[in-house]
Amino acid sequence: MKIGYPCINLTLPCRAGRTFRLKSYSDERLIDTLDGNLSCLCRILSYNAEHGILFFRITSDLVPFASHPVCTCRWQEHFAQEFQEIGAFIRDRGMRVSMHPDQFIVLNSPREEVVARSVRELAYHAEVLDLMHLDCSARIQLHVGGVYGDKPGAMERFVSRYAELDEAVLRRLVIENDDRLYTVADCLVIHDTTGVPILFDTFHHLWNSSGEPVRDAVGRCGATWAAADGIPMIDYSSPNPGERPGKHPQSIDIADFSHFLEETAPLDFDVMLEIKDKEHSALRAIAAARSDPRFIGGA
Repeated sequence: MKIGYPCINLTLPCRAGRTFRLKSYSDERLIDTLDGNLSCLCRILSYNAEHGILFFRITSDLVPFASHPVCTCRWQEHFAQEFQEIGAFIRDRGMRVSMHPDQFIVLNSPREEVVARSVRELAYHAEVLDLMHLDCSARIQLHVGGVYGDKPGAMERFVSRYAELDEAVLRRLVIENDDRLYTVADCLVIHDTTGVPILFDTFHHLWNSSGEPVRDAVGRCGATWAAADGIPMIDYSSPNPGERPGKHPQSIDIADFSHFLEETAPLDFDVMLEIKDKEHSALRAIAAARSDPRFIGGA
């Protein structure tokens, strides 16, 4: 079990997802921005390694406009060495990374232009991880999408579009349950047809489930992962007292997290903390998990 956080390190004075306005695009602007983003990513990964945080979600904004038709820069060639060095750092320190395209990436949309944009974006994510020479345990997670008034039809459309994806995407893609539309049970139906692994999101399961206990849901999702896929991944968060349902908490509830670890033992997985204070909660979670025999990491 590795524990991590997504995209931004609040301790460091940099961001790996700096971007600029589309109307100001130029190859030179892209190269300069990506150079800074890769430098910051290196700083974040170094911080994580020093503090025993061995799981990290790389921001989708690492390469601005990479999947947009405006992008004419061969950034892949320009920064090939930098990507390889980052991948070597990740491998040498036993770390794991993932990526998560935003909510506008929808494979099962009835609009062909949305699907085409989504396919390009997924290809970009796969290219980033391939440039780092990482194995298939570096995953790209995606929501199933919308229902559009016909959930069975929308699920069939996802399956059909999934089958058309390039192998570079297929070998990294996982789907996750969401907090409104697609439960673990729905995702399992899609898995049965496609073989796509399922990432279990604890927070989404709170608001949208078919009544399965958390332990059962973790086990069923974990069983969809083959050995080549890596250890199953989980997104963890907890209810935020006094806030609207679905809003992630500012800081980790250690009692809730400890209960989650106890409830799911001895099932093995890597945990991504979707909590607002990022590495601060990751460090607290690591301290709480030190006695768990599944745990790897901790400075």
